[in-house]
Amino acid sequence: MIEAVKFWNEPNNKSHWAFEIDPEWRTFGEMVKLAAQAVKAEKPHILRVLGGISPIDPTFIKRLEGYGALQDLNAIAVHGFPLDWNLWSIHEWPDKIEEIKTATNLPIWVTEVGASSFGAEEVQEFGLQKTAELLMGRVERLFWYSLYDLPRTWEATTRHREAEGSSYYRHFHMGLLREDGSPKLACKHFSDFTPEFGICQWFHYEDHRLDDAVNWLRKLGVKKLRTGLSWADWLRPDADKWFDHVMKKLDEFDVTATFCFTPESKGVQPHHTSPPQHIEEFADFCVEMMRRYA
Repeated sequence: MIEAVKFWNEPNNKSHWAFEIDPEWRTFGEMVKLAAQAVKAEKPHILRVLGGISPIDPTFIKRLEGYGALQDLNAIAVHGFPLDWNLWSIHEWPDKIEEIKTATNLPIWVTEVGASSFGAEEVQEFGLQKTAELLMGRVERLFWYSLYDLPRTWEATTRHREAEGSSYYRHFHMGLLREDGSPKLACKHFSDFTPEFGICQWFHYEDHRLDDAVNWLRKLGVKKLRTGLSWADWLRPDADKWFDHVMKKLDEFDVTATFCFTPESKGVQPHHTSPPQHIEEFADFCVEMMRRYA
C-alpha cells in the first residue's frame, strides 16, 4: 500500500529540473505547495515528502521554506552517492544529515543512497555495509538504490551523456542484481539490514522485471519500497492498465510513490524535466493517483 508520496525527484539537480526556465525554483515551490495541499485534502493520512534533493543543500530547503512550499509536508528527502558522484566522503553522511537539520524541523529521509559496482563489486559491498552503519537509526526512512542494474540498452535519466564520461556509465551498475537478475557480492548482505533498510527501484513502462523484482524483495526481507508513478507515462494509451498492474503487484509493501516527469505536451518545454505550463495539472495528477491507489 502507499504510505507516502514524494513530490518530484532531485529538483535541485539541473538534470532533473529545467533550471534555465526556473532558476529560482519559484515555479517548483508553487507546484509542490499546491500538490501537497491537494494530497492532504484528499488523503490526509498519507505522508507527504519533498522530492529527494541532490546535492544536499540546506540553502535550497530554506529557499523553498520562504516560498511556503514546506508547510504541508511531513518530511524532507535527500539523496547521496559519495562513492560515485558527490565530492565528499562516505564518512561525512552524519554531517550531511545534520546540515539539513539546521534548515528544517521536519524529519529527514534518505530516499536514494547507493554505490556502483562499475569499478569493482567489492566497492559496492563496502558501500552498502558502511552506509548501513552510518545511517540506520539516524534517519526515519532509508532506501538503497537499487535492486537491479539498469539495462545497457536503456538510457540513464540525464542530459549529459557525452560530457559525463564514466560518471554516466556508473548509472548502469547500481543494482544489487545484474541486468540478467544474478546477484552481486553486496546482495548477500542486504537481508542483514532489512526491514529497516528499504529499496528504491524504478519500474519503467511495461517493465519486464516486475514479477522477478517482487520475488527478490520478498527474499531479501524488504518491507519498504520506493518507486515512481510517472505523470508522463500516465498519458500513454492504456496507461491505467499498467499502473493498476504495478500497484497490485506492490500492494504487500509499504510504498513511497514518487510523482514526477512532465509530459512533453504539458511542459513549458517539451521535456520530462520541464516545469508544467499549468502547475495545477500536476496537483490533479497527484490527486488522481491518491484516489486510485491510496
